[in-house]
Amino acid sequence: MTPLVWLAVTAIAAGAAYAVGWPAWRSYRGREARDLNAERYRAWRGQGVRGQSSTREGMTGEERRRIYAGVALGALAIVALVAFFVAS
Repeated sequence: MTPLVWLAVTAIAAGAAYAVGWPAWRSYRGREARDLNAERYRAWRGQGVRGQSSTREGMTGEERRRIYAGVALGALAIVALVAFFVAS
């Protein structure tokens, strides 16, 4: 393959990784922040239960799959970038 094709694969894979993984990460982090704020509010109002573990649920299965897909596409982008440098 010509080096420009590898560079194109790098750009496409990096863009796809961002498009797939970033929304899932933002959704997860936003939900975590809302859950933490709710826990703090309940504790401030005296309604929190002491000794109870956190009520946060973590990532959903869909978020986890999308983040793994984003990581895989990011790895593909890195491999294609290395191939670009080797081919040029």
